[in-house]
Amino acid sequence: MSVMGNANPSVLGEGASEEKGEHARLQSFVGAMAIADLVKSTLGPKGMDKILQSVSKGNAVTVTNDGATILKSIYVDNPAAKVLVDISKAQDDEVGDGTTSVVVFAGELLRQAELLVNQKIHPMTIIQGFREACDVARQALEDAARDNHADQEKFREDLMNIARTTLSSKILTHDKDHFAKLAVDAILRLKGSGNLEMVQLIEKPGGSLKDSYLDEGFILDKKFGVGQPKRIENAKILIANTGMDTDKIKIYGARVRVDSMTKVAEIEDAEKLKMRNKCEKIIAHGCNVFINRQLIYNYPEQIFADAGVAAIEHADFEGVERLALVTGGDILSTFDTPESAKLGECDLIEEIMIGEDRLIKFSGVAKGEACTIVLRGASTHILAEAERSLHDALCVLNTAVKDSRVICGGGCAEMIMSKAVEQLAEKTPGKRSLAMECFAKALRCIPSIICDNAGLDSGEIVSQLRARHAEGETNMGVNVLNGQVGDMTELGITESFRVKQQVLLSATEAAEMIVRVDDIIKCAPRQRAD
Repeated sequence: MSVMGNANPSVLGEGASEEKGEHARLQSFVGAMAIADLVKSTLGPKGMDKILQSVSKGNAVTVTNDGATILKSIYVDNPAAKVLVDISKAQDDEVGDGTTSVVVFAGELLRQAELLVNQKIHPMTIIQGFREACDVARQALEDAARDNHADQEKFREDLMNIARTTLSSKILTHDKDHFAKLAVDAILRLKGSGNLEMVQLIEKPGGSLKDSYLDEGFILDKKFGVGQPKRIENAKILIANTGMDTDKIKIYGARVRVDSMTKVAEIEDAEKLKMRNKCEKIIAHGCNVFINRQLIYNYPEQIFADAGVAAIEHADFEGVERLALVTGGDILSTFDTPESAKLGECDLIEEIMIGEDRLIKFSGVAKGEACTIVLRGASTHILAEAERSLHDALCVLNTAVKDSRVICGGGCAEMIMSKAVEQLAEKTPGKRSLAMECFAKALRCIPSIICDNAGLDSGEIVSQLRARHAEGETNMGVNVLNGQVGDMTELGITESFRVKQQVLLSATEAAEMIVRVDDIIKCAPRQRAD
């Protein structure tokens, strides 16, 4: 007896769908390429910015050209696109810059892989070719890197160049010398410890970007309380996260039955006494500055003032955490053991003015590396973007201090790698060599996108670059300013080796993951029983 009906019965529940083979692959390629095209126009020194407007309450607006920020903020429905969003996040966490490059490069690899799949080349063959090409490219990158760690002067110049190159594609490009100097000074103060927590960025609207400066020590965005001394020398700081607001009965929160008003007064006195005891415990630590993350009511403030202790309330949590790190103190919430509590120390605490805000500056802190970069600018949007740009520069410099190898920027490194990959492809028999050629093509897309974004003739410039590299001039890259091929060492366009390496490896792995897909299953959520 023959069973009539569907030739391939679906085992999936209703509402679930499955994409197989070609369809699945096409869907994932298209999604990934769309994401790459979205951030493509932000690549390079002439890259454009995007305005991201949230539709939630408040309609927050972000203006940025930082790949990771753009991709973090958009809602993506395509699974392959999510893979690319993830690698840009990972790139941001790992080395801080190259977030756009990594997505664009992965997108180009997939665009090439799609052509190969259409030529009926098996995905595993493509992956194998990509893997081998990636190894050779990485080797070529290592050979091209140079290291000036031994020579302090040259190393500082390298760091300045890296900072300038990183900032040249951001909003700070016009004042890049100024900001590069700020970033390099801040990083060199860390003396190789690499703890970026020590560098604090404060944004204060007003003035112009040029007015930003680096201040030694730590600045807390708070005011002193009323009647407190405005200047304290040889400060012993107690940093706390504790409630100092129980000296009054909160009538709304408590139900107390009493038969006369004197009873209420007695309860209030008991509350006050508790508060007084707590304050005396705090004063017993021998501190002369008390900084609390929560509110401090008038009564405890009065007790502190009488004992000559300055009190600062409501210091935001990041501020308190950083302050504890920088002054070498602990954050306390109980005060019973003054002998085991570590107090923070600094030479001088004073109130300063920035714009029209009063802030508290701690100078001569225990950790001499600490510093604060005060950013000034016309509006909060500009400041937020400047903060992101400077943070990228600081992360890249931090990476460069740990691994001091540097490499030429401006598409030069990509040309070196693509040349090495092409030489490998010529020697490789079999279909893998086609995948290698495509890998080299994808690498060359980075300089060509830099040219396109600057409105230059990318075909002409990239082919010139290729010829110059073939002749052995390995420092040649795109000079965006005059629209020609230029020597990157003379122009000082330098990038950190680690950033480039991370871009290469992450993008190859992500592309490989997406090429392997041949099936997408979407499941419907389970329905309620009613």
